[in-house]
Amino acid sequence: MGPEALAQVLRQLTKHEAPPELLVGLHTADDAAVYRVNDQQAIISTADFFPPVVDDPYVFGAVAAANALSDVYAMGGQVLMAINLVAWPDNLDIAILSEILRGGADIAAEAGAVIAGGHTVTDREPKYGLAVTGMVHPERILTKGGAQPGDMLILGKPLGTGLITTAHKREQVDESDLAAAVASMMQLNRKASEALQRPGVHAVTDITGFGLLGHAWEMASQSLCGMRIEYNALPLLPNVRRYAETGHVTGGAGRNASYLMPHVRIDERLNEVDREILWDPQTSGGLFASIEPSLWPELAALAPDVMFWRIGEVTQRVPDETDVLLEVH
Repeated sequence: MGPEALAQVLRQLTKHEAPPELLVGLHTADDAAVYRVNDQQAIISTADFFPPVVDDPYVFGAVAAANALSDVYAMGGQVLMAINLVAWPDNLDIAILSEILRGGADIAAEAGAVIAGGHTVTDREPKYGLAVTGMVHPERILTKGGAQPGDMLILGKPLGTGLITTAHKREQVDESDLAAAVASMMQLNRKASEALQRPGVHAVTDITGFGLLGHAWEMASQSLCGMRIEYNALPLLPNVRRYAETGHVTGGAGRNASYLMPHVRIDERLNEVDREILWDPQTSGGLFASIEPSLWPELAALAPDVMFWRIGEVTQRVPDETDVLLEVH
C-alpha cells in the first residue's frame, strides 16, 4: 500500500486513546509498536509479509524474514521470536512452501530468534513474512522522531533492490547484479543496529517500501526538521542506473513520488533516472540514522564488518515553506 492510502486508513485508528504503557504506537507512525512491561523491559511487536521478489523459494523466505526482523533492529531492539505468516494457493506444490519456511527459519536462527508458530490462509498468490516479537529497554528505544539540525545522515545499505528485482521478474537482469541485490536483502541489520546503540544517535528507521525519500520524509516530519541529501553520496547496487534507464520501475515508486513531491525539492540537474532511484521501494533495506557528526569516525572505523555511508545532513525547517522538508542536490 502506498504512503498516501496508508495515511488515510491509519487516521481513523488514531482517534482511540492509548494506554500509557504503549510507548510507541499508531500516533507516531514508527517502524514497530513498543509496549512497556516494567522499568527494565519493553516488548517490540511488528509484522511484514509480501509476494515473492525472487524465484528461488529458499532465498525468498530468507529475504522476507530479514525484512520483517529489520523493524525490531530499527527500534534498537533484540529479536526474541517470530510467527510465520503464509498465504498459499491450493494448486502450488507444498514442497516450495517448505523451502520458503526453511529460508525464513535459517535467517531467524542467525538473528538468535526462534520460529514459534504460524498462520496460513489460502490465496491466489503466495505470500510470506513474519510477525516478530522483540525486547528493548524502555529508555533506549530508537525512533524516527529525534533528528536534530546539524546532525549527519547515514545509510547502512546500498539502494536499488526494487529496480533490480523488477528487472528480474521481467527476465532482463544480469545474474551478478541479482546476486548482489540478494546478498544485500538477506543481510540482517543486526550489527548496524548494535553499532547505533550509543549516545549521539538521535533517530533511526529502516529504508523499505516508501523508498529513501519516503522514509527520510517520515523522520523529518516526526522530528520537526528538514533534511539535505547529497545524491552523489548515495551508495547504489551494481548497474542500478541502467535498470532505471530501461524502465524497470515499480508501481510503488510512482505512488511514492505522487505522495512526496509536495514535500521535496530536487535539484533540476538530477534527471528522471536519478529520481527513480530516490523513489525506488526497497526490500530489506538498510538502517537510516541521524547522528551527531562527532560519532562518524567511530562508525566509519567499523568497516568493512559494518558499513555506513554519509549521505546528508539535518537542517532547520524553513518557516515559510513548512511543506518542503527534504532537499536533494
